[in-house]
Amino acid sequence: MILARAPFRISLGGGGTDLPSYYSQHGGFILSAAINKYIYVCVNRPAVDRLIRIKYANSETVETVDEIKHDLVRPALKLLQVSDNIEIASMADAPSGTGLGSSSSYLVALLAALHELQRVKVETQELAETAFHIEMELAGHPVGKHDMYLAAFGGVTCLDIAPDGKVAVSPLEGFEHHALEFRNRVMLFFTGRSRASGTILGEQKQQTEKADPVMVESLNKTKELGHTIRTALQTGDIDRFGELLDVHWENKKRRGGAITHPRLDFCYKVAKENGALGGKIIGAGGGGFFMFCCRPGRRKFLREALLNEGLTEMPYGFDNEGAKVLVNI
Repeated sequence: MILARAPFRISLGGGGTDLPSYYSQHGGFILSAAINKYIYVCVNRPAVDRLIRIKYANSETVETVDEIKHDLVRPALKLLQVSDNIEIASMADAPSGTGLGSSSSYLVALLAALHELQRVKVETQELAETAFHIEMELAGHPVGKHDMYLAAFGGVTCLDIAPDGKVAVSPLEGFEHHALEFRNRVMLFFTGRSRASGTILGEQKQQTEKADPVMVESLNKTKELGHTIRTALQTGDIDRFGELLDVHWENKKRRGGAITHPRLDFCYKVAKENGALGGKIIGAGGGGFFMFCCRPGRRKFLREALLNEGLTEMPYGFDNEGAKVLVNI
């Protein structure tokens, strides 16, 4: 039995510029942080039969890979030439569809476990690129490279994406000196709403490919903000980070109506009235988790106000390990 895990992530700046429809024309930049909330994937070789068993939100028992309904497991097993006699089960610290990159984290953890099963060693970047190839090209999800790379590498990480798709990975230098203040001032709240990111990202992809001026201008601004946020966090200017989040959120909402709705807008208003400098929905939008940066000394008031609105706080720390095999017995 092999147990592997991969972290979820919170995007800090540049989100959306990692999609091929954008970076192939303009290059992309992402600043993101892996957090100590994980998805776990267990892989086992059953002793009594050659069946394929997959346990997730649903449960599948099939004889051939082609019968598998899970659209990430099926191409992953085919690519790694696993044809039968496999059992895969998963569990997670947070629900899917909440903007934390869960599908990519699942896939990266699955690949790490399968490689361990096959006694194959792969470099971290190869692991991320394989996951991207499976999810975008084989499964057809409208995704970028952000989620796979953070799940694989972990850390508070910068991704510079060239038009040809090559990714330069680097840590956010100097952030370790300010990480504690960041965690004291930046809070995560679950809105209680899950959503399918594919619709929102699919619309972004189509509009970017058509060179829609509003979409392209918004993504250009997002990339610019990502670089500015990097500077603010390197120097420990958390107030500036909070102010930039506010600008980031207003800019992000220009990309489409599905990114927000009246309930999210109301919660954002309540947060601003109770100590938040700024915030944004993590991930594609429409639900999931809000990230808010509060003013010094206002953490308690912000928490109470949002809890009263039915949101749930999720404490977090940072993950610096990335994808990891925990057990091999």
